[in-house]
Amino acid sequence: MDKHDCSGIEVSAKELIVAVEREGRTVPLECFANDAQGHQAVLRFLRRTGHTVHACMESTGVYGLDLALVLARGGIEVMVANPRAARHFATAMMQRSKNDRLDARVLLDFVKRMPFQAWTPPRPVVLQLHALSRRLEALKDTQAAEQSRLHAALSTLTTPAAVRRDLERSLRSLHRAIARLTVEAVRIIRQDSDLKWRFDLLLSAKGIGETSAIALLAELAVAPQDLDVRQLVAYAGLDPRQHSSGSSVHKKPRISKHGNLHLRRALYMPALVALRREPHLRGFYEHLRARGKAKMVALVAVMRKLLHAIFGMFKHHTAFDGNKLFPLPVAEISTTEAAA
Repeated sequence: MDKHDCSGIEVSAKELIVAVEREGRTVPLECFANDAQGHQAVLRFLRRTGHTVHACMESTGVYGLDLALVLARGGIEVMVANPRAARHFATAMMQRSKNDRLDARVLLDFVKRMPFQAWTPPRPVVLQLHALSRRLEALKDTQAAEQSRLHAALSTLTTPAAVRRDLERSLRSLHRAIARLTVEAVRIIRQDSDLKWRFDLLLSAKGIGETSAIALLAELAVAPQDLDVRQLVAYAGLDPRQHSSGSSVHKKPRISKHGNLHLRRALYMPALVALRREPHLRGFYEHLRARGKAKMVALVAVMRKLLHAIFGMFKHHTAFDGNKLFPLPVAEISTTEAAA
């Protein structure tokens, strides 16, 4: 068996702290700048012995992305750990203190003891789409907040006209920015054959419009591509979480939320629209309500059902077919479509 070194890398906005174990011996911590030159220095440091290296870093968004890409392309096997998993691991190891140097050593122990799952770098076009989608999401949040502020400002005569004009100007600017970035996202998708057919399949589902399709595609494209449908549901944090103990503790099941918040948000509005426009998902929702499920519980179940549908569409290259999710009598489908 080939020898391999292990490394834990703590990432912050300006600094990288690297803990390494070589041939069973832990070497002193090394610190590097979190910039292009620092990333190359980390790569040289890890490749010094010529051994295979298993490196672990937390999923810290953009601050660690460039480093992960440099290491993966440089022959280092990288595992990008869920921060929650690393935190629970530190607790299990009785690590009560926390600072960057300790965190690097915790990640080193994590990669040594836990099953290694190598990270596969997304394609550059996928990373571009993902960045555009996240920016669109942020702009829409800001737009919603500004709309609320404008509504509040118009509800009282004490608001100066300058404030109202400024809010209206801000909303117009946000609207233009969202439209511009949406056009760019669609352009990127249409120029890539793999993204294009997935995008078209998403649009075939009633309830998924262009905006939701961009967000869903961007989040699903960066997810591990070998997930089965249950793992994908867990990746989205839509998997049910049980909490019971003995005969006295029996809490209601809830979704775990231990997953991709952005993917859950991208599923929410399509699920709401599907309740009005898609008879099969509407029938599924009403079936759950008739069994006594709360409205939000039934809606989350529709979100999960929709994610199942997307998984099947991508796997089999087929357009949306609600009958595969929840079959309905023909008469009931016609009545629901007429009402919509």
